[in-house]
Amino acid sequence: MRVMVLVKATEDSEAGVMPPPELFEAMGRFNEELVRAGVMVSGDGLHPTSNGKRVVFDGESRDVIDGPFGVTNELVAGFWLWEVKDMDEAVEWIKRCPNPMLSRSEVEIRQVYEFEDFGDAITPEQVEREARLREEIADR
Repeated sequence: MRVMVLVKATEDSEAGVMPPPELFEAMGRFNEELVRAGVMVSGDGLHPTSNGKRVVFDGESRDVIDGPFGVTNELVAGFWLWEVKDMDEAVEWIKRCPNPMLSRSEVEIRQVYEFEDFGDAITPEQVEREARLREEIADR
């Protein structure tokens, strides 16, 4: 199963405060473990929301909102995409992670939908198209 691991923002991450070299080193070692174990698919940190945009969809309307955005602990400062056997394995991995922030922090783990999760809502043609797109992405 794939999971998206979301590192929640803090006041420091939203202010653009860079972690010290020791934290970069610790996170690098953790990422190496994830890669060697075949767990990590991808992962990155995100710039503060002051550099971001939101697009609000309402029917045919599209409204663009400039950052920064709302409540800090509801924002995302970074992410991983992991391939694990189950949610318990994901939790065990994240418990081994160094604190990703300079202060108290939160990490959220969410299962990624797979084609079979959609049942009859997705047609075989749509599954085939998505598979082709994923192959194209992998080839790049």
